[in-house]
Amino acid sequence: QLTEKLEEIVRDETLQGDGSLIELYHGVVVHLESKMNPLRVAQIAVAVSARYGEREQAIAFLNAATERLRDSAGAGAMKSGSSAFSTASKGSTDALRRVQEPVLYLQMHVALLTLHGGDLPTTKALLTTGQTTLESLNDVDPSVSAAVHHTSCMLSKAKQEFAEFYRAGMLYLAYISVDSLDPVTRMALAVDLSLAALLGDDIYNFGELLAHPVLRHLELESSGYHWLYLLLEAFNQGDLEKYDNLCNAFSEELNAQPALVMNERKLREKITILCLMEIIFSLPAEDRVISMQTIAEKTKLSTDGVEFLLMKTLSVHLIEGVIDQVDGTVAITWVQPRVLGLQQISELRDRLGSWMDKVKCTLVTVENETPELLGMA
Repeated sequence: QLTEKLEEIVRDETLQGDGSLIELYHGVVVHLESKMNPLRVAQIAVAVSARYGEREQAIAFLNAATERLRDSAGAGAMKSGSSAFSTASKGSTDALRRVQEPVLYLQMHVALLTLHGGDLPTTKALLTTGQTTLESLNDVDPSVSAAVHHTSCMLSKAKQEFAEFYRAGMLYLAYISVDSLDPVTRMALAVDLSLAALLGDDIYNFGELLAHPVLRHLELESSGYHWLYLLLEAFNQGDLEKYDNLCNAFSEELNAQPALVMNERKLREKITILCLMEIIFSLPAEDRVISMQTIAEKTKLSTDGVEFLLMKTLSVHLIEGVIDQVDGTVAITWVQPRVLGLQQISELRDRLGSWMDKVKCTLVTVENETPELLGMA
């Protein structure tokens, strides 16, 4: 009950503007930390650290909280141990494990503060240690996993590593409720993830992002970023014509995004690859021999351009197959699995219905010919 009351006080907006929370922590919480759940202590400490005006003061505060948790683990191990070394060792191990999650949670927020200060090497070092710790833990609290992935996400953003940002961001969302984010943060994350998906070198699957509730406000025309949602849909569908139309209709919005302007050629290459994958997906699995002329017509490329497109798509392992330059065809044997949209699921349903009809027809044929086969035997 005391912990819940303290958490309620920390969330009280009327106490956010002055040093009341800092005084409360040093005057009350510090003396009760050993009697409280360590992770909840860490969460309260992080909330209080935001009240410090100087970044270095906040880092020092969180580091001090970390040391107290470690010290309490050592003291707890001493109390739970006995004269037998093995028993004492087990008590020490259990006590240390108990504070690993809260210590990791605190250190990830220290890493975020160092990142905000522009110290990327220190942030990277803290994150690497944190990721190793996370991998060694079992049954980790979602807030701790979220803290690690959020830190990874923010570091990738600072380094302009689009694909890494996208993956870390999606992992972060897996451990939180989108509704727990304030509207401004939620919209900023939706925009950043959308841009990262478009610009990431090896991101060719947009279905997971389009289906995620983080985009539900981006989808609205009143959001100011509806054009970005439409762009994601065009890439997911491999629709070159829709892409060109969107570029013309929203040229002002696109030009306001420097990263999109700088990577215009890369975007064209990516949606052309996705167009090829959509062509393949639309064909029955047993009939995926496609003429290069067909690909050229749908992708608006020359014959040489089609060959380069196929080589690029094969090299990034989005498809497997054999190019026959003599016949001017390509035989596709495998396509990378994708998260399907409603339209693609509808097409798959129709194809499954056709397959079932063929199976039924084969069954009827076999049943009709069975007596003749038995008679011949």
